[in-house]
Amino acid sequence: MMALGISSPTSSSSHQILASFSFLRVSPPVLSSRVSSFSGIGLGAAVRVPTPCYSARGGRLVVRMAKREEEMKEIRTKTTEEINEEVIDLKGELFMLRLQKSARNEFKSSEFRRMHKRIARMLTVKREREIEEGINKRLSRKLDKKWKRSIVVRPPPSLRKKQEEQKAAEAEKSS
Repeated sequence: MMALGISSPTSSSSHQILASFSFLRVSPPVLSSRVSSFSGIGLGAAVRVPTPCYSARGGRLVVRMAKREEEMKEIRTKTTEEINEEVIDLKGELFMLRLQKSARNEFKSSEFRRMHKRIARMLTVKREREIEEGINKRLSRKLDKKWKRSIVVRPPPSLRKKQEEQKAAEAEKSS
């Protein structure tokens, strides 16, 4: 946001009037040897007023934070193997979303962010457990590479669900 400052050497009452507006910044009178008494318009950055934390959006932020904490509790109850399986499924879902995007099919773009964050939370919990076990960063990366190599490629749950629906529809048609 830009602030507008007007300086005039002769009118002191105008300074008092303009000073009452928070968005206008009045510079002090400038004495110069110019012929005109108008010294110009000064542009400067205005001071931003912080928004209060009890704003209308704050209520939604509090709800989001509570959901996040609830999700982290849910993730922490899972075993490391379950976390690994869900990470693989979510990465498959991300792949399907990227395919839908490239094929210009309809999809929810918010799903990208949601899945990325869910994967990050799961990997965070996984790393927290490794730290508790005393596994250092170097060994953790080595184990992670080993785990990634052992992943068996399989279709994500959404694709499996679609395939099952198609098989069921074909079975109904044939019978």
